[in-house]
Amino acid sequence: MTSVRPCIFSFFAGSGFLDLGFENCGFNIVYVNEIFSPFMGAYRYSRKVLNLTLPEYGYHDGEAGDVTKLTQGIQGQGFEELVKHCRKSNFIVGFIGGPPCPDFSIGGKNRGHLGDNGKLSASYIELICRNLPDFFLFENVKGLWKTKKHRLFFESLKQQLQQAGYILTERLINAIEFGVPQDRDRIILVGFHNDFIQDINIEIGSEQLLPEGVFPWENHILYPKEKVFSYPWHKCEPFKADSIVDCPDGIPQELTVEYWFRKNDVMKHPNAEHYFKPRAGITKFAAVDEGDDSKKSFKRLHRWRYSPTACYGNNEVHLHPYKIRRISVAEALAIQSLPANFVLPGQMSLTNMFKTIGNGVPYLASKALAQTILDFLASSEKKTA
Repeated sequence: MTSVRPCIFSFFAGSGFLDLGFENCGFNIVYVNEIFSPFMGAYRYSRKVLNLTLPEYGYHDGEAGDVTKLTQGIQGQGFEELVKHCRKSNFIVGFIGGPPCPDFSIGGKNRGHLGDNGKLSASYIELICRNLPDFFLFENVKGLWKTKKHRLFFESLKQQLQQAGYILTERLINAIEFGVPQDRDRIILVGFHNDFIQDINIEIGSEQLLPEGVFPWENHILYPKEKVFSYPWHKCEPFKADSIVDCPDGIPQELTVEYWFRKNDVMKHPNAEHYFKPRAGITKFAAVDEGDDSKKSFKRLHRWRYSPTACYGNNEVHLHPYKIRRISVAEALAIQSLPANFVLPGQMSLTNMFKTIGNGVPYLASKALAQTILDFLASSEKKTA
């Protein structure tokens, strides 16, 4: 791999889960965009706690809206000038981002590309086509890829990227494949500009897609989906407060909620006491069986099973496996596979804490995607050596 760290411009960064995975794989986060100031505040706070350096080109937390209107960088430079400046000292420049996705989510607003959030996907693609980074990563919900009416929009975005010279590859991933204790499908689209890979000995067809097997999607899959979901996972059992149950045989313990609660020592985590405490309705909590996640709301996690998708909005409530309460922020961070020393600021509202966690790309999935891109870049260098 080149001795110069590839530079990353991050968009829709939330509180930095995707960025952290890339950074810990050797990428250099140089520019961060997040339009919602509480998330940006949490991003800054977590970087300080983790003792990470500041992005070279700073943070941009401008008005919510079209990211193509980003014009102001540091020292009076426009955004496009920042990208050009980065190219002078770095061999590789990449854009990463997961535009807000409720408009494509089956369980969300489902307004598609016409919704306010849906339009941001088009804005991100326009930003890529305007600035032509060497590569990009686009992350979104399964609905954009699988729902017929949204798929047409997704295909139009891909066509726009191909017209701008990008060679594409895509995959529907599940976070559990990478060791995250969570069943979470997401579509990942990765593109490399033709100018960047033209010297690589790879035949690209007229469709401008990377041939099957060229991009090493499976390099960092630890638990293939078909195998994971065939294990004898426990379904439901009567809830019993503060009960102690040993891990059953025949399942990968490292994919369970309880394993991650212990791994991150969630009861002693700085966000341990951050959870919603209703004044009434606690008896309703106790009536839900451990592992019963069949309802839209009031899903109780099973300690010795993976979590359903970490989604804590739209009245979706996830209950602790063996305590009469909702899960805490510390526990939700563990379910997103964040390191134990990742902390959200105490002054952040509970609503925003859970929102940023649910929106984030699980850390271990982020790390695996980053490493997969590095593997591709390294193999490309070998072919050109």
